Amino acid sequence: MEYTRVWDFFDKIYCISVEQRNDRRKIARQQFARAGLLERVEFIHVRKHPDNPEQGIYASHLFCMRKGLDAGASTILIFEDDILFADFSATALERCCAALATQPHWNALFLGCMIQGLRKTKVHSLVQIRYQCLTHGYAVKAEFARHLVTIPWQGIPYDGLLKLENRHFFALYPMPAFQSNSPTDNRTVRIDKFRRRLGGLQRLQRFNIFFYRYKTAIITGHIMAAIMLLLALYKNS
Repeated sequence: MEYTRVWDFFDKIYCISVEQRNDRRKIARQQFARAGLLERVEFIHVRKHPDNPEQGIYASHLFCMRKGLDAGASTILIFEDDILFADFSATALERCCAALATQPHWNALFLGCMIQGLRKTKVHSLVQIRYQCLTHGYAVKAEFARHLVTIPWQGIPYDGLLKLENRHFFALYPMPAFQSNSPTDNRTVRIDKFRRRLGGLQRLQRFNIFFYRYKTAIITGHIMAAIMLLLALYKNS
């Protein structure tokens, strides 16, 4: 299967990049080329907000949506320039998009993020999620984009806004998009350093979705192990 064909589900594809971050754009182009969508991506060069990077990020995402809506797009795919693809499967994406096209209601499809909950669908490569954070690779439906662009900046980071709008969110499974270890431009520098000490966002994101995919089995296994330990202690007392 040709990688280029599987991205046809998305009408417009953008990548947000701060003007000064040539280093990120170079790596992002390499990543897009590996996934077969470099020719489809339009880089949106933005200036770093002078006072509040989070407000700048917020404005950049909504700008991409307005641009896509003005172009008549039904689905808009947005990346950030610290994107990293790992184990990308064209077959999984094709099946995911085909299944999503049959969904009567969907607002967003994430190729990579952190979640707070997961529900399986009839298709292995498509899961419904309860979103937590990260916006390095996701798509929005036009109707949802029209709603988001009407919401002015209110001091809430962009992923915080999406968390509040947590309805009809889906994800490609397994997620192929991760946030690289490129230095961050936002205010979460301390959090970013802590994440690196834990192995980086790629490892944390993999663990996050693995846990929620197998949450019941993991919790049941721990409970059974605790019971067995208590019984062994009781017998030896």
